[in-house]
Amino acid sequence: MKNIEIERHPWPPYLPEGTKLLIMGTFPPQPKRWSMDFFYPNVINDFWRMIGLIFFGNKDALYDTSAKKFKLDEIRALLNNLGIGLGDTGLEVRRLAGNASDKFLEIVTPIPLWETLAKIPECHDIASTGEKAAAVLAEITGTKIPKVGSYASSVRADDGSELRIWRMPSTSRAYPLALEKKAEYYSQMFKYVGIKMMLHNSTD
Repeated sequence: MKNIEIERHPWPPYLPEGTKLLIMGTFPPQPKRWSMDFFYPNVINDFWRMIGLIFFGNKDALYDTSAKKFKLDEIRALLNNLGIGLGDTGLEVRRLAGNASDKFLEIVTPIPLWETLAKIPECHDIASTGEKAAAVLAEITGTKIPKVGSYASSVRADDGSELRIWRMPSTSRAYPLALEKKAEYYSQMFKYVGIKMMLHNSTD
């Protein structure tokens, strides 16, 4: 078997002041798939369309259709306002099939989770956006992988406070669930966590 290069994550976790929810995927796609230099950069991934649907009632609220890229400044402003952080469970990985599929992604080094959480003391909820990310978090925290839409209970290593680890549907279009159904799962979690939603307030 030929040697496969180890890739290191291109960005640090995005941790706004007052982060109360950390959403974690597995690892970004290859740079040729990026429409922006930020998490969930592939235009065929539905993460930002789902967020647009939930918070603005418009799946394209955070997408510039003419430029065919996401609106990064508006995305950052929304995350800062809501207290939502973003990260990935893989710090260093190998792409065994040369693509972004989690099935062929080897996690060489996982994210230093406890070190990351120490930077966001108000965060008591982590949400994984897919099965592999959920498995990595379960291994780090010594919990079982919850069913989709549910959480496993753990504690933060730094202060012993409660930590809920949610398993959410993947926002990849390969995941067999309609965008509106994915939005329902995430909306329920946001409500539980205490993140205010602004459903259908957009005039776009």
